[in-house]
Amino acid sequence: MLVVGLIIARRLLIPATFGERGHYRFAAVSTIAALPTRYAGHDACEPCHVPIVDKKGASYHRGVACEVCHGPQAEHVVDPIAHKPPAPRTRAYCPLCHGYNPSRPTGFPQIDPVLHNPVRPCITCHDPHDPTPPHPPESCAACHGEIARTKAVSPHAQLPCTQCHEVDRRHNVSPRQLRPTKPTTRAFCGQCHAEGASSAPEIPRVDFATHNPSYVCWQCHYPHHPEAR
Repeated sequence: MLVVGLIIARRLLIPATFGERGHYRFAAVSTIAALPTRYAGHDACEPCHVPIVDKKGASYHRGVACEVCHGPQAEHVVDPIAHKPPAPRTRAYCPLCHGYNPSRPTGFPQIDPVLHNPVRPCITCHDPHDPTPPHPPESCAACHGEIARTKAVSPHAQLPCTQCHEVDRRHNVSPRQLRPTKPTTRAFCGQCHAEGASSAPEIPRVDFATHNPSYVCWQCHYPHHPEAR
């Protein structure tokens, strides 16, 4: 009876064309093909917008399809006069990708939309087809705002970032290719925190010979907000 029940259930639950050409409902192919085309594709933009396509192709947005920002444009290709592509002109759109999110890759351009030039539309300063900033950010906080805010209320607040990180000036322009270094030895932190160090007396000291000798300091202590004494 169980086998009979399974056979009946299979006939009732599995679509008739499932498995004809593979592990899917074959009739779905014609159903999907019958849907109206909404997206034109990147190649459809090039014949009429060569300068913009060339400009974008050499920019940081070269991997972003035109319709990501301008929406589906199949109708525009058919009738360019009647159907004009919209352009995002509010601050709400660009932060979908560039608003700060700690899960994004290191070096990906991110901002705090509340603090970064509030009220002004992004396209006021950034050409979306070539979104290189008008000048490289001078402050680390421009890209690393959350770290900067954390460090600002920590015992390390007065230390410049370059005290611990060696930063190539080109990092401001190509952050992914040229990343800052970070301390790789215990001796680095020991310059300030080892017993006998010549740093200010109020700085916490530890015996580096006995204090977790197998670890680099930042493996246990978050350097942007180390524990207060």
